[in-house]
Amino acid sequence: MTKPILYDQTSETLQTVLRELGQPAFRVKQLEEGLYQHRYLSFLEFSTLPKSLLENLGENFTLFPLELSKTITSRDKQTQKFLFELHDGSYIESVLMHYEGRHTVCISTQVGCPMGCVFCATGGMGFIRNLTAGEILAQIIFAMRQLEREGMNLTNVVYMGMGEPFLNYDHVMSSIARLTDQKGLNFGARRLTISTVGILPRIHQFTEAKSQVNLALSLHAPNNALRSQLIPSNEFYPLHALIDAAKKYTDYTHRRVLIEYALIDGVNDSLELADELATLLHGMLCLVNLIALNPGSNDTLKGSPREKVEAFRDRLMKRGMQTTIRLKRGIEINAGCGQLATTQKSR
Repeated sequence: MTKPILYDQTSETLQTVLRELGQPAFRVKQLEEGLYQHRYLSFLEFSTLPKSLLENLGENFTLFPLELSKTITSRDKQTQKFLFELHDGSYIESVLMHYEGRHTVCISTQVGCPMGCVFCATGGMGFIRNLTAGEILAQIIFAMRQLEREGMNLTNVVYMGMGEPFLNYDHVMSSIARLTDQKGLNFGARRLTISTVGILPRIHQFTEAKSQVNLALSLHAPNNALRSQLIPSNEFYPLHALIDAAKKYTDYTHRRVLIEYALIDGVNDSLELADELATLLHGMLCLVNLIALNPGSNDTLKGSPREKVEAFRDRLMKRGMQTTIRLKRGIEINAGCGQLATTQKSR
């Protein structure tokens, strides 16, 4: 039987565990300091805790739930992709990216993905299972330790890796609670971004939570007919309902939404569609983030050439839309958006 993961435990459950072991209350603080401030990966590193307690914890809990299977580094050294094996033999990937003044980790929330977006390699894997909060946090802790060894600090976390975060809402939000808690990793909420293709009930729930975490909506088309061809879930959560929900989010939180739009050559990159997108988003507090589609699982779909991307951006800006073109990272190692997928199978 698989042992529970220590990083899945809240402060309250840790208090209960230590109390049942006859430990004084201050041990909880020492344990949490080791987990979150020092980010220990082995029970042997907890020098302030008695040996008998560490042995008991080791017998009953898994400390770090990820085993690094492979690291791939891009030619320019600005991107590293990590393949992790989980306790059940499943695999996930996360990506560490370096920009000028920023170090961002892109983390996974599911093993595979059930959404089936036609341009995404992860969707081609199908869905295996949700990650726990501890498995999500462990990816961040690994990235933090990786950077610290090189004298750098993690500046941003994006929930944009394998999986649809809002289909694993409770575990995602639990990971964020400990990520931002002062007794946890004490990471600023405004440096976090969750990306969703549009799970309508969870967008409403996220809005009501009044989180300071950034929201990104993967749109990729300005009308239902085209979007349904690219993103099957659009049949359940149609475009105008998502836009209404996004506008309610901005009205309620006064935070802008990041609109993600992958440009596919000859599919969604015409100037007419740019005009349609500007009309759709009119009046919304948002930033449109464009990127040419990365090579993925669908060989028939190609990313738009640079001149089309720039023309699309220019048309949106002419229509008054705040628009940027995303800087690509790690494409040749399949570490870009829509490229994460593992060929390893569960045991």
